[in-house]
Amino acid sequence: MALLLPLACYLIIRHYSNEATSMPRRYMPDSVSTRLENGKQVTDTIWHKVPDFSLINQLGDSVRLSDYEGKIIIADFFFTHCPTICPALTTNMRTLEKAITNAQRVGDKTNTNIHYLSFSVDPERDSVAQLKKWADRFQINPEQWDLLTGDKKTIYDLAINDLKLGLVDGKGIDTSFIHTDHFVLIDGKRHIRGYYHGLDSADLKKLSRDAVLLTLEKDRSRKSGLPVKVLAIAFLVAAVAVGLFMILFKKKKNAED
Repeated sequence: MALLLPLACYLIIRHYSNEATSMPRRYMPDSVSTRLENGKQVTDTIWHKVPDFSLINQLGDSVRLSDYEGKIIIADFFFTHCPTICPALTTNMRTLEKAITNAQRVGDKTNTNIHYLSFSVDPERDSVAQLKKWADRFQINPEQWDLLTGDKKTIYDLAINDLKLGLVDGKGIDTSFIHTDHFVLIDGKRHIRGYYHGLDSADLKKLSRDAVLLTLEKDRSRKSGLPVKVLAIAFLVAAVAVGLFMILFKKKKNAED
C-alpha cells in the first residue's frame, strides 16, 4: 500500500499532464524567430491577435472585444433575413450555450468563462430592433451572448483580415457578402484556436470540448507551481521512505518478539 498510493498519484498527474498536450492548437502566426538558449535553439512564435472593435448589440449597448478580456469567445456570422443556414447556425450556437455549463450540480450552471458573439453581415438591415427580434425568437441570454451590428467595414475586416475566414472556407469567401457556416474559437489572449463547421454535429462536439479545455488552460506568462516531474520524484521518494520505515518497523517488532 505504501508503494501503490504514491504510484497511483504519479499516474494521475502523468495522465493530466498528457491531457494538457491535447489543447487546441493556435492559428495564424504573425512572426517566428529563433534564438539560442543554454546552447539550444529555441523557436518563439508571435501568434496573430484579434484586434479590439466597437459595435452595438441587441440591447443597443456598445460592445468591445476588450470587455471580455480573459474569456473564451465563440463567434459566428449571420443575418436575420437569411432563409437558409443562419437559423440553423443560431440554433446550434444556442445548443452549445446550454450544453457548456460550469461544474456546479445545483443553481446557476452558466459557464461565465465563455462568451458568444454573432456578427451581422447585413448591418444595413439588421438594426438593433431587428437583432432584438432575432434574440427573442431564439431566447438568447444577453449576459452571455451578443448579437452585433454596426459599421460594415469593421465587421468585414474582422471576418476577412483578422479571423481569416477566407483561408478556411475551402472555396474562398465572397468579400462583398460573407455567408460562412464556420464558428471561430478565440482564447482569452485573443488568439484563434479553431474553426468549426456550425452545421456539422461532429465539429460542434469538438468545439464544445475545445472550449472547455481552453477554460482550463494555464497562463503561460505566469510561473506555474512545481513541475510534474518534480512532483513525481517527490511521490517516489516518499514511497521509498515509507517502505523503508515499514521494513525497519517490522524488523524492530520481530526483534521484540
